[in-house]
Order: sequence, then structure tokens, then C-alpha cells
Amino acid sequence: MNLNQVTLPAVDVAESVAFYVRMGFELVVEAPHYARFKCPQGGASFSVHRVRVAPSSSEVVVYFEDEALDQTVKELQARGIQFTQEPRDEPWLWREARTQDPSGNVICLYWAGVNRLHPPWRVSR
Repeated sequence: MNLNQVTLPAVDVAESVAFYVRMGFELVVEAPHYARFKCPQGGASFSVHRVRVAPSSSEVVVYFEDEALDQTVKELQARGIQFTQEPRDEPWLWREARTQDPSGNVICLYWAGVNRLHPPWRVSR
């Protein structure tokens, strides 16, 4: 199996479209109730769909990998994206920065390098 996409709730689809386009994602489908985006690198996509009310925090975090994390965060901040967490090294050996989309969905930009799939504590088979 391969993950196809993740769909996030959006109270205002147009506002979410503007946010994700400003983040650098390519808009590939747009309707009043739904929008889909392609990631700038690779073939992954994700979407937003209209909801009447933003769900209370589900504690779901959507991760987007970026080797140039610190530079990307600076560029996004210059475009008006505000981060709730500046890039920092985490104990699990990933460097992460966090923001939220207009509906409150938590977005993590990160770089993990080899530790993404091969951390020192990886289960051996």
C-alpha cells in the first residue's frame, strides 16, 4: 500500500486555498466545498473539504518534509505565515517547525534525514 492523500477539514475553503498556495503547494482541484493540492516535491497530495464548524483539536499533525527547513520557514514568514514553533531540534532527532492553517489544523514542517526511517532505536527485523 501507499498513502494517497490526507483530507483536512476547512471552515472556509477559499481561505484555506489561499493559505496553502502561499505555503507553496500547487492547487490541482478547486470547488466551493473541496480543494486538492500537490506537494512541490514528489507525488504526494492532500486536500481540504468544507465543514460547518472546525472540529475540536484531534491532535492530528500533518507533516511535510523539507531538507531546507530553516530557509523555507524564513521564506514562509516573509509571505505572512506565522509559526507557533520556530525550527528546533527535537529529542527524536528531527528538526521541526509548526504552524496552523486557517481552520486550526496543525502543520509540521520538518527535516529528519536518515532518522526519518532509520533512527538509532529502529526496530530490527
